[in-house]
Amino acid sequence: MQILVVEDEQRMAELLRRGLMEEGHHVVVAADGASGLAIARNAQFDVIVLDMMLPGMDGLTIARRLRDARVQTPILVLTAKDAPADVIGGLDAGADDYLTKPFSFEILLARLRAVSRRGAIPQPVRLSAADVTLDPATRRVTRGSEELSLTPREFSLLELLLRNCGRVVPRETILESVWGFDCDVNENTLEAFVRLLRRKVDAHEPKLIHTVRGIGYALRVP
Repeated sequence: MQILVVEDEQRMAELLRRGLMEEGHHVVVAADGASGLAIARNAQFDVIVLDMMLPGMDGLTIARRLRDARVQTPILVLTAKDAPADVIGGLDAGADDYLTKPFSFEILLARLRAVSRRGAIPQPVRLSAADVTLDPATRRVTRGSEELSLTPREFSLLELLLRNCGRVVPRETILESVWGFDCDVNENTLEAFVRLLRRKVDAHEPKLIHTVRGIGYALRVP
């Protein structure tokens, strides 16, 4: 699954990221409310794991704004607050389920499976745009009749862009999704990888990978 974790406590965020990735999930982490809301609105996920107490914007506000914007991605609230009023407030704001800290990781996985079945975003077996096809299962990428040889980072970057075809993916989302929450990677490294990916994917017309200045990158079909 594609999972967004919005959690400001770095140790907890990293434990969630590592644990979920070990289970085979693709994880993006946001460390504050504003960035979590922006990422949730600009990229597709199967589930959002949302802490309630966040700097800048609390989880209830994020849930309400996502639902107001017609973002129907299932939300699992993760918080230390367990009073009935808190539970009701989270569910009324648009959350699909509620899990209090401390929690069992096995129960978290079961809750994630349950909420994802209620409204998961359909993920095609193969991703494609124009004459580019990416198969996540076999990790085979082709453009037209030519098979492309991509590094693991290039593959992850192309997969993220294909899953958000036609939409701008912010640089921060790419860095956290492809390199991880605690990896020391700067934007120059990202630009270098995008150039390398373009040499392979955009060796022929039409050009598909576009830079959106000041924001990020988008894969667009003319």
